[in-house]
This record gives sequence, C-alpha cells and structure tokens, in this order.
Amino acid sequence: MTREITLSRAVNEAIAEEMRRDPSIILLGEDVAEAGTPFKVLSGLVEEFGTDRIIDTPISEPGFMGIAVGAAMTGLRPIVDLMFGDFLYLVMDQLCNQAAKTHYMSGGKLNVPLVLRTNMGATRRSAAQHSQSLQALVAHIPGLKVAMPSSAYEAKGLMKTAIRDNNPVVIFEDKLMYNDKAPVPEEEYLIPFGQAHIKREGRDVTLVATSSMVQVAEAAADTLAQEGISAEIIDPRTIVPLDEETILRSVRKTSRAIVIDEGHQSYGVTAEIAARISEKAFYHLDAPVIRMGAMDVPVPFSPALEDITVPNAAGIADNARKICRGELIHAA
Repeated sequence: MTREITLSRAVNEAIAEEMRRDPSIILLGEDVAEAGTPFKVLSGLVEEFGTDRIIDTPISEPGFMGIAVGAAMTGLRPIVDLMFGDFLYLVMDQLCNQAAKTHYMSGGKLNVPLVLRTNMGATRRSAAQHSQSLQALVAHIPGLKVAMPSSAYEAKGLMKTAIRDNNPVVIFEDKLMYNDKAPVPEEEYLIPFGQAHIKREGRDVTLVATSSMVQVAEAAADTLAQEGISAEIIDPRTIVPLDEETILRSVRKTSRAIVIDEGHQSYGVTAEIAARISEKAFYHLDAPVIRMGAMDVPVPFSPALEDITVPNAAGIADNARKICRGELIHAA
C-alpha cells in the first residue's frame, strides 16, 4: 500500500524502522534529540529510543565524527547527523583518512558501518557557508559510498540500504526538498546502491540529473515536449557506485546528453559523468556532452544573485534545443 509523505518523514521512518530492527544502531549529532535537528527531520526519535541511542553532541564535528568512527569499528552502527553539508570540511580527516581507509588498511579485518547524513543545496538564502553542495569532495575518496536521493521514495529506500551497508556511506539530502511529498510504500523496501532510475523515457536527449536537479530536469522536459523534443531523464541515485550502464544505454539511444548537478561545475560530478559518457559512448554521440553545474563562485546571499548560480529548467531546455538542432556548443 502506498501513501504520499514528505522527504523529511521518509528519512525519519527509515531511521526508526532500522533502529527497531537493530539495537546496535545509534544516532548522534548536534540538536538531534529534543530539537530533532533544525529541519525537524528527526523529531520524535528520542522519545522512542531514548538519549542512550539518540545522542546530542557538543558543537565539535571532528570530535563526534571521530567517536562514531571508533564506535563503528568496535561493533556499533552509528548514524552521524551533520547539521549542514558545509561542515564536511571539519570532518574530512575522520571520514576520509580513517573511515574510508580502515577496511583496506586492516586487510579486511575491520569494517566501518557508518552513515553520515547531511544536506546540500542553494537558493535557501543561507549564504556562502551554509549553501554548498559538496558531494564531489567525498565521491573522490575511495572507500566511501555516496547517495543523493531525489524524492521521498529514494530517501527512505537509500537510507535503509545505507544503514545496513558495512561500508561508510554519505547521504546528501537537498534541504529545500524536506517538505516535498512523493508516493512511498508502507511495506518495507530497500533501493540497491548503483541502480539508477529512468524517471522519464525519451528519444532525443538524455538528461542525467542528481538530487533536486531531477525535478528541474523534469520541468525542462515538460517544456521540451511541447516543442516536440523528447527528453529521457536518468536519476543515478548514487554517484558512488555509479550505474554507468544505464546512463550509457540511454545515451546510445538518444545520441545526446546533458549532465546536471548542483555542485560547482569545475572538477565535479558533472565532469566525471560527462567524461565517462564521452569515453564509452563516443561513437554514438551526435553532439558534445554538456555539463550544467553551479557557477564556480561562493554562493551569494542576495536572492537575485543566488538564483542564477545554479542550473534551472529554462537553461536546461535551451541547451537541449541547441544540441538537438545540431548546434555544437558548450553550456555557459
């Protein structure tokens, strides 16, 4: 049976269900207990599981991340709540030098079954230090898995998979999507990592979009459909592991591709996916692969400036028109 719930509720349900199933799961972070996080995603969990398992920490990201890594190595399955994705910089040593490498450096004797859940996304008027999308930073590190849910359905299924994984996983939730609703089954389900979803089938151009950019791509596809251009939308769901085959199969069919991600464009997710398409589907392409990421600038606080720094539906539609007409251009 399916009902419509918010992305926030989907995350909450996933964590609660897994904590009921497995007593070794704990959750820790700033304001996660009584406050339920600033976005209220975790509201109600402390009442059910108590402060021994839902743990409010001091304002010390390196400290509680280090505690979580040690706990994961010694039998617990921690979920770390990082209040803003921008705070990743504070936990990079614990995450990237310790959690990501422990299994390898111990010769497979130790696992780090840890989930780091955090958020991403601009246009919330939170300024440069609370609006970044830093998924490319952690996707670059071998030993970490990276998930980017695009709806409540993906958020619940990916979170449950992440919690059961014996490897460290980073999940990015777009903070503007917490109140967005989507159909979510009442019965249990998991979404396997590395399994992309074809959100919309099409024949003329492939739009590979992550997280909130899936909705933006859908709006662009609606506009293009009115003009007779059929866009196929691929949601990778996880960027590590990446379902390369589903993306390549789509591009081989449409012969054109645009890759959209809210992280900064240079050296980012768009660059990696575009490179793989160019390397492995080159002879199927009728136009260069276009990348559309955020401008390479600090995210402005000014609404008028902030809104133009990230990809939008009009821009995606415009680039799709151009490559479908045979104009060999690069995205601005």
